[in-house]
Amino acid sequence: MSHTILIADDSVFIREALCNLFEREEDFDVCGEAKNGKEAVEKAQALHPDLILLDLSMPVMNGLDATRDLKRMMPEVPIIMFSAYSDSSTEKEARSAGVSALVSKFEHTSVLLGKARSAVEPEELRAFKPFSASGHRS
Repeated sequence: MSHTILIADDSVFIREALCNLFEREEDFDVCGEAKNGKEAVEKAQALHPDLILLDLSMPVMNGLDATRDLKRMMPEVPIIMFSAYSDSSTEKEARSAGVSALVSKFEHTSVLLGKARSAVEPEELRAFKPFSASGHRS
């Protein structure tokens, strides 16, 4: 099953790289792009993505303000903050705004893909911890 993702970043280079990354994955389909938080909110309302990926620092409306608006309008849609800023106060503020995960732009892309997959998993699967081969919960 393919999940739709909306990508918002003010850097054309990063936006294109993220679109290419997710388009190469069979389980994701990029449904739209935005260059700022205000545009991300407008496009999310029109496109109804399964997941939203937001940069923290953008002109017009930053990622935190966009997250607050998006969570009021579509609380069930997970949001991942993709940012160069990953200190504990930023993470705390992002979590209180409703962000599902904060991923540093300096992390390997596999971290971002893993967080994206976890974010779109049904809640009952996220809570389920399968037994390992030894019979212990992993």
